[in-house]
Amino acid sequence: MKVKSNWYIFALLFILDAVSPTIAQTLGDTFVNGDLLPNSPDLAARGTYGVGVRTLKLIHPAQVDVLHTKNGNHPLYDRPLTVEIWYPAAIPVNKPATVTYESVLGRFNDPKRPLIPFTFMGRASRDAEPDPSGGAYPLVIVSHGYLGSRLLLTYLTENLASKGYVVVAIDHTESTYSDAAGFPSTLLNRSLDDLFVLNEMARLSAKPSQNFLAGLLNADNTALIGYSMGGYGALNVVGAGYSPQAMKLFGQMAGGSTALEPRSMASPTYKASLDSRIKAVVAFAPWGMERGIWDAAGLAGLTLPTLFVAGSKDDVSGYEKGIKAIYDGAVNADRYLFTYLNARHNVAPNPPPLASLMPGVSVDDYMHYAEPAWNERRINNINQHFVTAFLGIHLKKLDYAKYLDLPESDATGPWTGFKPRMSVGLEMRHAKP
Repeated sequence: MKVKSNWYIFALLFILDAVSPTIAQTLGDTFVNGDLLPNSPDLAARGTYGVGVRTLKLIHPAQVDVLHTKNGNHPLYDRPLTVEIWYPAAIPVNKPATVTYESVLGRFNDPKRPLIPFTFMGRASRDAEPDPSGGAYPLVIVSHGYLGSRLLLTYLTENLASKGYVVVAIDHTESTYSDAAGFPSTLLNRSLDDLFVLNEMARLSAKPSQNFLAGLLNADNTALIGYSMGGYGALNVVGAGYSPQAMKLFGQMAGGSTALEPRSMASPTYKASLDSRIKAVVAFAPWGMERGIWDAAGLAGLTLPTLFVAGSKDDVSGYEKGIKAIYDGAVNADRYLFTYLNARHNVAPNPPPLASLMPGVSVDDYMHYAEPAWNERRINNINQHFVTAFLGIHLKKLDYAKYLDLPESDATGPWTGFKPRMSVGLEMRHAKP
């Protein structure tokens, strides 16, 4: 059915509400990202904690402004970063745990895709009091794609917070829908943003801090989750130093700049930047391998447990010569490669928002979220399941190995944790150092 005007949806909801408030409410509930479908796997369900959410604005001082030059050099600037934080919260019984998120469709400075504000609902409570009953919770840092936003994976961020994690998602400045700028900024700043946010979370959670995070999280027990360009940066943070080809590509884009060199495998300072507080990484469709961003030495530098998530038809990051090649080359890591057969690149984000169906919105804004061969809500549930298992093992020491150590396919029967017939179209590979 093709939606021809906003009035159509308003009229439909009015009719449903008049006929049956229950039906209308149920219809509304289906649009809350992360809710369970009837065929969701076991670990997709929410945990026992209430979920709070807060927005925090940070400043990373004296960063290289790779997009501008002054007297032939790149000036320094104070780099603003907005983060969204989900955390276990004490939710009063009489207070509904719902939140309205504000985002935009479109692309900054693109007249063919003007910025269009929209809202969507989540199952969290804005500015709720933290729940200290679980002690200092593990920290998870989430990095979006290009372009993207800190709200791109709310189905997962809320879910993890309900299971006893503090989850911090970054708006990467100059890489969001609202402020997109030159690509060299994204290439340079992804790993630097991740490390800065880790340090800030450690600082704000220290006991003398007056921040709401004081005593709430354990930055010494951290995982990174990155999607697309977020995966590119996250892998670099944990040991996959960039290659000489990456330096050449960056220099061509940034006017010969060498600003990325400290993140290269050949840099004497790179290994010193590796942070032992990070225990595991989840890389959804990480970008870069097809462009030579890593070579064999760089991939061999990845030693942390890693869960790769990919679509077998990824046409942005590539699969055989892209994500799977990273997996194959990370010979020193205990790693998994989970694959959605016939999916393309969008294996991580929320489903397409309702606003993307409105008249006048570019079809590209719908396609930025959509997967051609898969139901996005089902993908969300499956991601919740596997990320819960992986982080549960490495950050909480839970006995979840049976959910990951699976046959490559379900040819011999449904995978552990899945209902009959519901693991078809999926593959899981596992390799150890």
